[in-house]
Amino acid sequence: MKFSAREDVEAPLESVFAAVSDFDAFERRMLRRGIDVTRDETVPNNHAGARWQARFKWRGREYDVDAKLVSLTGGEGYVIQSHANGVDCLGTVDLVALSKTRTRMLVSLDLKPTTLSARILMQSMRLAKSNLSRRFKHRIGEFASGITA
Repeated sequence: MKFSAREDVEAPLESVFAAVSDFDAFERRMLRRGIDVTRDETVPNNHAGARWQARFKWRGREYDVDAKLVSLTGGEGYVIQSHANGVDCLGTVDLVALSKTRTRMLVSLDLKPTTLSARILMQSMRLAKSNLSRRFKHRIGEFASGITA
């Protein structure tokens, strides 16, 4: 299952890249939402190979997420690969400069189940895909408007 969103941001490419690659800020956001996040300190978080472990409770069930920064292309975006309870996720952020003061941000998540219980979870997500896609695009839009402000 794939979720994607495209937003045009009224900011230069460098400042948009700085905002989308501020992993410390993302960690603080997750902590404020009650998600336990631990970063592997052996690799700096703005370099390929950086790792995070997160644990959260959703609908009465505990989820453990292992995430790794696969690639980071300065000024263009990055790819994060993660695994959580039988679901593999590939998250991609791509940035394209439309002009000196305008940047297009493309964000996508590709979810693939690896276990039977994950397939059942994905099936229920397929039934609610339009609602989930709308919420995903709304969150990306809020993030983009925060960069502009």
